[in-house]
Amino acid sequence: MNLSKKNEKRRPVGIDLFSGAGGLSLGFEQAGFDIAAAVEIDPVHCAVHEYNFPITKTICASVADITGDQIRQRANLGDLDIDVVFGGAPCQGFSLIGKRVLHDPRNQLVFHYVRLINELKPKYFVFENVKGLTVGKHAHFLTELIRTLGETGYHVLTPYQVLNAADYGVPQDRQRLFLIGARHGFSLPEYPEKLDRNITVWEGIGDLPNADDFAELLISDSVRTEWTTAAEYGLQLRGLVAEPKNYGYNRLFDVHALTSSLRTEHTKTIQSRFLSTDQGRTEEISRFRKLAPGGLCNTLRAGTDSARGAFTSARPIHPIYPRVITVREAARLHSYPDWFRFHSTKWHGFRQIGNSVPPLLGRAVASQIIKALQVTPSKPDAILYSGNSKLLSYDMSEASKIFCVPYTTIARRQRTVPHINSETAAL
Repeated sequence: MNLSKKNEKRRPVGIDLFSGAGGLSLGFEQAGFDIAAAVEIDPVHCAVHEYNFPITKTICASVADITGDQIRQRANLGDLDIDVVFGGAPCQGFSLIGKRVLHDPRNQLVFHYVRLINELKPKYFVFENVKGLTVGKHAHFLTELIRTLGETGYHVLTPYQVLNAADYGVPQDRQRLFLIGARHGFSLPEYPEKLDRNITVWEGIGDLPNADDFAELLISDSVRTEWTTAAEYGLQLRGLVAEPKNYGYNRLFDVHALTSSLRTEHTKTIQSRFLSTDQGRTEEISRFRKLAPGGLCNTLRAGTDSARGAFTSARPIHPIYPRVITVREAARLHSYPDWFRFHSTKWHGFRQIGNSVPPLLGRAVASQIIKALQVTPSKPDAILYSGNSKLLSYDMSEASKIFCVPYTTIARRQRTVPHINSETAAL
């Protein structure tokens, strides 16, 4: 697909910066965009993105080391007038979790985002980040960002808003800042309106088979089985019914495959504690929250990366079974469809979900950009085949070779392998 051709009917074109596994890529695709390029520094995340988005050019690079012209060249965009650039810079420097340091060097990536907006000159941009950026001294950082974008030739939709994914069809309480801007000469969109009701945890995961029933899932993250789905939300994510507002490409996949479901084994003592914890409450020792079937999932966190100790964030306890949720169950609670695959390990898989924007939240925002572009979204006829499944199991060294980057691009994980039945197996 050569997106640089002129006078050719095409879908609007977007570029994803800091793409991770592709939550925003998917949301914008479902709103009616073609994602021409995705830039991500982590080779493992790049491999997963390439698997799920086979017609997108996945660029494994830091935004600090790439120019707008290089992105255009590698994505074969020529002089195409790009419709939207979107993404969220890594947010550790101003997250509400842990220290909030205004001058954290990691926050400089935000200014490389602005530089690429200036170089690519899209009609619209979407900047996504943590709610903490709106609090205290960090609000000054946000003010500076808006001022700089204005000098670059963009006006910003104000007042900016913090959106909760739960208001847009995601069964999870997750608040994120969205900053939306338009190039001078283009009309600003509006923020999306909230839906009438929330989707519950049980609508999200109630139909999924119990991973503990399959011995295969002790050594593999997938198994083929039969199960019944009744909730509309589950039917849509499983691909059994059409979504009227989903303009993404259809994917060819096995609806009877339970994927991303590698098991976590717990001791009898831990299982007993999980069982005795009331739904909707926090288990006292692990501090894991037990999900309530009729409520929302608490915010799914990513934990730390390899450079900062590779600590896994607390995972919710399943509302019925005495175990933490699987990657697939987390994906459902994040609004990822069942065809979407994650890295085969739990550590990478949960990081990829916790670091991403829920696709349905991304879609709600992206749909407002489509409306501002005065484009009638259309669903492609093409059915996409996923990439090579080996992309889902590459370690850092293998993934680095695929994308021709140093394996030290991301600091290596220092890990101590615990006994599989120890309490740390739940972490």
